[in-house]
Amino acid sequence: MTTYVLIPGADGRAWYWHLVVPELRGRGHEAVTLDLPHDPAAGLAEHVDAVVRAIGEHDQDRCGASPGLVLVAQSLAGFFAPLVCDRVPVDGLILVNAMIPAPGETAGDWWANTGQAEARSAFAARQGRDPAAEFDLRTDFFHDVPPAVTEEAMAAGPAGPAEALFAQPWPLNAWPDVPTRFVQGCDDRFFPLDFQRRNAKERLGIDIEPMPGGHLLALSRPAELADLICP
Repeated sequence: MTTYVLIPGADGRAWYWHLVVPELRGRGHEAVTLDLPHDPAAGLAEHVDAVVRAIGEHDQDRCGASPGLVLVAQSLAGFFAPLVCDRVPVDGLILVNAMIPAPGETAGDWWANTGQAEARSAFAARQGRDPAAEFDLRTDFFHDVPPAVTEEAMAAGPAGPAEALFAQPWPLNAWPDVPTRFVQGCDDRFFPLDFQRRNAKERLGIDIEPMPGGHLLALSRPAELADLICP
């Protein structure tokens, strides 16, 4: 049995993983979810604290340390999930449509440094969409999410990442020495497949594991994502 710690991205809500949790548990594993801080001043340290606290609370409930602990980081969580590895012994880290930081880089600088805007526009043009269109939550994120799930997400009201996350340089000198995998949606309109393949190879020296779906795989294809998370 493995305990998977499911870390949301910029939305910051544990709800993002609510369809994946029963899939993992149905496969005989444990799943830990958490809400991230929404205080605008909450930086990398506060987000790491939230993950470590969720792991500790889970271990207390089980009266012992979690066997086979694996972090699963969605999108923006790629910036702070690796920092958890310095605080808690983990057996693996799975990035899902994630941002990969470089030493000293801020999440605010990551976009220009990696060429995300150009990659997004080029992918839109290849798909016959307007490459100059402004970001739209439904078009870019929810295009392949079932309508009922989309409406549930929208009804919850606006959410978003803490502003401080984008201003703090990534503090590690190198990626932690933890087995790392990278799962990527082939139809991610925000972080296109080829863009992510290049980032994973250049920054981590690993190949991505592609699967059908867009940026919000946990909402659009929870069963398929669970199959990849725990093969």
